[in-house]
Amino acid sequence: MAKTKTVVTVISKISERPVDMAAALVVIYGMDLGRKFDLNRPETVIGRSSKADIQVDQESISRNHAALANKGGQISIRDMGSTNGTYVNDELVTADFQLRNGDLVKIGRTIFKFIGGGNIEAAYHDEIYKLTTMDGLTQISNRRYFEEALEREISRCNRYAREMSLVLIDIDHFKQVNDSYGHLAGDAVLKVLASAIKARIRKEDVFARYGGEEFALLLPEVDLKGGAAMAEKARKLVEAQKFEFDNQRIPITISAGVAALTSTQREPADVVRAADAKLYEAKSTGRNKVSA
Repeated sequence: MAKTKTVVTVISKISERPVDMAAALVVIYGMDLGRKFDLNRPETVIGRSSKADIQVDQESISRNHAALANKGGQISIRDMGSTNGTYVNDELVTADFQLRNGDLVKIGRTIFKFIGGGNIEAAYHDEIYKLTTMDGLTQISNRRYFEEALEREISRCNRYAREMSLVLIDIDHFKQVNDSYGHLAGDAVLKVLASAIKARIRKEDVFARYGGEEFALLLPEVDLKGGAAMAEKARKLVEAQKFEFDNQRIPITISAGVAALTSTQREPADVVRAADAKLYEAKSTGRNKVSA
């Protein structure tokens, strides 16, 4: 009987498989949230025009707004004489700018995150996860993450009889800011305000964009008095903060409502409802104040 020859099929190792080497832009704020655009062409044009390689149909974006050049895997961006400018990490691009991994590119009201070349699939999926927990414009937690954190914290407080307070913050007359200075100015105000408050809170606090011009601040181990003190500190901070856009000073104040866990407020919806009622009280009695 003839011997049968064993044929060994070699399965390539994962590390030997080809990787995606193209750099990319990922939308982290604006239309098509989470969409990835590979930058594997010699030039990629972003604009409102239907002929643009990356079309973003917004009034604040010029027909041909900005161009990205790929030279040997190095990606640079230049403005194409747009009306509202091209920004990288909040700095106006005035000449060819070489992008680095993690840079934030703002075109009109859309923000892209640049992911450098290499096997970017893991980085892309990490970015998608961040989009589920972080607000792309302000770079603080989003409402979904906040609500999950609030539920976890209240459960912990109920189990161990701990203190907790909640602050809801609203920018006074924010519609007037958008109407008078434009939506780009409104976006700039939101970013500066979020950054200013975030720098002054504790690591264990959770600060989030709750919706539009409204923010929420979760303060573990802090009672109502402490929550009101923190809210007042934030109010004074914003009142003293310099808000500018296109060399125009924009006066900004906030109103805040504070609530804490009580014997009748033991569920997330109860505490949010109480803080929201106090926020309404602050706004209806003159604004630029804290109600607790």
